[in-house]
Amino acid sequence: PLQQLQPKVISKRLGTSQRKPREPQIPRSLIKEAFRHFAKMPVTTEAYKIVEKCSERYFQQLSDDLEAYTHHAGRKTVEAADLEVLMRRQGLVTDRTPLTVLIERHFPLQYRKMLIPVAVSGNKVISSK
Repeated sequence: PLQQLQPKVISKRLGTSQRKPREPQIPRSLIKEAFRHFAKMPVTTEAYKIVEKCSERYFQQLSDDLEAYTHHAGRKTVEAADLEVLMRRQGLVTDRTPLTVLIERHFPLQYRKMLIPVAVSGNKVISSK
């Protein structure tokens, strides 16, 4: 009357997953919130989709350019100088508008302190490192 317990058979998948690995993306909510902040008016859902595609392409091009600058300099790590050269080529940084002015204009104080060295009493400069 006692039956012997049989282990359950669980089928195993062979091979790797059929899904293609996805590239990381900027969250839609972040893009939507940033665009809503600068647009300051109602925006349709279709417009948000277009903004999302444009921002994805922009950041892809940005990263490709930074990679090219770094490779050209013979390095394997992107440095702040590479970003400044890119922003200068885009016309964002000029002789009249240096990078520090853009940082002061567009970033909150907590990030400004991290990005711009600050002179304190005793004429010492405290860097972000």
